[in-house]
Amino acid sequence: MLNKTQINIFTDNLFDSWKVDEKDVIEKTRAMLEFYIKNLKHDSCLEGKVYSSITLDIVFCDSNKTQELNRDYREKDYPADIITFAIFADDENSFIFDGDINLGEIVIALDKVIEGANRDISHSKNKEQELFFLISHGLMHLLGFDHQTEEEYNFVVSEQRKALGSIEYDKI
Repeated sequence: MLNKTQINIFTDNLFDSWKVDEKDVIEKTRAMLEFYIKNLKHDSCLEGKVYSSITLDIVFCDSNKTQELNRDYREKDYPADIITFAIFADDENSFIFDGDINLGEIVIALDKVIEGANRDISHSKNKEQELFFLISHGLMHLLGFDHQTEEEYNFVVSEQRKALGSIEYDKI
């Protein structure tokens, strides 16, 4: 099924201070999503679904925008490094239109990515690694995985590490 599945990833960069290599982001995001689909097919929101394509969006912005989204949609008034809108996973009435599943949207505050990569306790050695760490996390949410318990958190992080290996994260 994966070989026949078309993956459509659209990006939009609203953050002027970092011109992300969107072609590279799309390529690496596609590789991570393919990894997740192949390895988590029985546990994700895609289980039992018949589809020919998957679509998702990634929007790059600043923390002012994520604070606005957090406040308006989550009733939390603080900036976030990432917010996901998991359209397919979060809506029991989601449907597949013309064989396409729209997973939703990942919104990333690039100023927070830069800030996160510069922390002493960061798991990333640079802003590009931090960006892909967040994208891998966002993909897990779009596929219906959450981390409300320590066990769920450990599972999500473990799968993220594996997906990041599929894009040679250590060489970024």
